[in-house]
Amino acid sequence: MIAALTLAGAWFFQLVIGLVPCPMCLEERYAYYLAVPLGLLVALAAAKDFPRGIVLAGLALLALAALGNAAFGVYHAGVEWKFWAGPTECTGAVGNFGSAANLLEQLDKVKVVRCDEIQWTFLGLSLAGYSALVSLLMAAIAAWGFVGARRA
Repeated sequence: MIAALTLAGAWFFQLVIGLVPCPMCLEERYAYYLAVPLGLLVALAAAKDFPRGIVLAGLALLALAALGNAAFGVYHAGVEWKFWAGPTECTGAVGNFGSAANLLEQLDKVKVVRCDEIQWTFLGLSLAGYSALVSLLMAAIAAWGFVGARRA
């Protein structure tokens, strides 16, 4: 549920508010795209009394994916705050440029979003920082579930 709400928030910022995600922002979403269906499958497996090993494996995978995403979010936030260098390539959307005569005009319309520029903050944290915190929370919940299922 947390992953689905986080994705909904990301799409809200993108589609409603108009913040265009950088390539790293889009990559941070991969763990959430994994967590939504995998979390549902793990919950279903636990509810239907599947073998404990299956539930444990799913929870371990969720915890590892979330923990990896938290590390990536910290890295991205560090890039934004200029603590360290980030990827050198950031690209904008490439569409149909039409004829060669319109090429320069079309290139002027392409918005390149840099990975090292903060587009939005709240309470001193960027969206990458919040992604790291949310991912840490998801990792902790999955680890807590893993420990609980192992004891049962």
